[in-house]
Amino acid sequence: MDRRDAHRADVIPISTAPSAPTVASDERETTPRPGRPPAHGRVGLVLVSHSQEVAAATGALAVALAGTDDPSPVAATGGSLADGPGTSAVLVAAAARRVDQGHGVAVLADLGSAVSTVQALLAAADEHGLPFPVRLADAPFVEGAVAAVATATAGGDLTAVLDAAEEMYRQRKL
Repeated sequence: MDRRDAHRADVIPISTAPSAPTVASDERETTPRPGRPPAHGRVGLVLVSHSQEVAAATGALAVALAGTDDPSPVAATGGSLADGPGTSAVLVAAAARRVDQGHGVAVLADLGSAVSTVQALLAAADEHGLPFPVRLADAPFVEGAVAAVATATAGGDLTAVLDAAEEMYRQRKL
């Protein structure tokens, strides 16, 4: 036996490992699924609107258009703590913590005061227990959300996700 062979660990295919899911051979997928495996984590997204309904609908649209059953994590937050229109730094911070998978969090906001709330939150990120890094995208809300979710789902890093969202300002409609 060669010295190198003595130090080699036993190697078994992952599909036959004790922890592998039991799947009949005819049920195995033959085409790769889009996106990164969930264990690797992805950039999380927080959609901040003055209305919880608008934020949730935008998030649902972006996830649906990503075209996968394993999208990047998206949290929609809107309204004030008193259930009226507005934005809440407390709700935004909680949403950022929920979607954090260790690869950063991109935040998109709909209107000026939502942007101001997020900027103030980011200025005191440690005090609010925000994950690191968290960045605000300078992007249109709906189009930016769709581009950001698609890019994050495909495994893009935080810079790529922000760039994709911000590029939507340059997309002309006419």
